[in-house]
Amino acid sequence: MNATNATSTPKRAIVFTIGAIFLFGLMDATAKSIGQQTNTLLAIWARYTGQMLLVALIVAPRIKQVATSQYPKLQVARSILLMLATLFFFLSFRTIGLAEATAVMSLNPLLITLGGAIFLSEALGPRRIIGILIAFVGALIIIRPGTDVFQPAALLPLVAATCFATYALITRRVGPDEDVWTSLFYTGLVGAIVSTCTLPFIWPDELAPHVYAQMALLAVFGTTGQLLLIRALSMAEAGMLAPFNYTGLVFAVFWGFVLFDEWPDALTLLGTVVIAGAGLYVWQRETQLKTAKRTT
Repeated sequence: MNATNATSTPKRAIVFTIGAIFLFGLMDATAKSIGQQTNTLLAIWARYTGQMLLVALIVAPRIKQVATSQYPKLQVARSILLMLATLFFFLSFRTIGLAEATAVMSLNPLLITLGGAIFLSEALGPRRIIGILIAFVGALIIIRPGTDVFQPAALLPLVAATCFATYALITRRVGPDEDVWTSLFYTGLVGAIVSTCTLPFIWPDELAPHVYAQMALLAVFGTTGQLLLIRALSMAEAGMLAPFNYTGLVFAVFWGFVLFDEWPDALTLLGTVVIAGAGLYVWQRETQLKTAKRTT
């Protein structure tokens, strides 16, 4: 690889990451719109059935190989956890804003750090603990338990973040031995099967044509975002790309304002900054530790 390519590859990975986060923001906004018009479970069904179909088309020539897993039980478990994370996150949109939900959901990188220390024996020094505690303070600022503005629905993205963190830890466990397409296929397959089972009970008598279009768009946004993120992670280290995940907070504020006339209050913005700052602090610390190890 020449010097130009070596320089451009990380830049392309950053562009792909921001593009993926942008599409996830559009997916969340579309899910909120579908949930307001019909049923949140329809958004879940569109999300995972669309992903399963698109991934199946892409890997069709080697579908048998992709569908073969060394850890089928763990793949099913992580897929169910991801579906639950999506469900709780989408459900929160019915009563709280995109920005609030996305900010609390942004706890998941720090929860992954904590879970990695507890379950995978990863290092957890005092600075990481401080970062995790500060992030929870940020979440409390947004949720505000015990006050008049507290809504139980504000806890849903916290539950979603916990489910996602557990999903990520299992993904770390199976990751070294599994094709990324196998993991992507299983998340779509399990989510599609489970959500399809609910259709007889949740499908409305009438569904407007534009809702069908939104469901199709949701599937495209979600799956394309996943593919861009996979591509980005294949081009650069996850640690280098981690800070750009917080662009999702900006996109959530933007789409909430433009599409739903939502504007987070001052405390929500403060809590968002606290969570993002804590996450960036932990990322910086992990980067310093990796650099120190390389130089010793």
